[in-house]
Amino acid sequence: MKFRTSSAEETIALGKKLGSFLKKGDVVALQGTLAAGKTTITKGIAQALGVEDTITSPTFCLISEYQGKIPLYHFDVYRLQGADDFANLGAEDMIYGDGVCLIEWSEKIMDELPKKTIIVKLAPADGNPSARDILVENWPYENFGGER
Repeated sequence: MKFRTSSAEETIALGKKLGSFLKKGDVVALQGTLAAGKTTITKGIAQALGVEDTITSPTFCLISEYQGKIPLYHFDVYRLQGADDFANLGAEDMIYGDGVCLIEWSEKIMDELPKKTIIVKLAPADGNPSARDILVENWPYENFGGER
């Protein structure tokens, strides 16, 4: 599914729509360059999951855990060297647990993620510095919308 958002608010709204479908055990691999909107879309997903805390990038702590209707585990693996570092985090309990996992910079560790992982690729769109092109792959839910 392909989407284009024109502002941070629209990216959050799309995240909220995506998040409304997510269930326990879902893993979402967020991919894109620096400032592509990974944390912004995470804010919307968190809202849909009932998280009331302020969402920030977990770059320095690697994993942030939030409580909502179901737990949200927000990873940022940018500083990791690869799959071995990810495995040493003890992430497996969260990946196969009772929450939703959102993983920024997931390109580094895709081999460690389940085959059913939902992939969200974000990229700045031409012309508008706030616009984003967003591609959602491996989406398991029907009745969502978007261009297929």
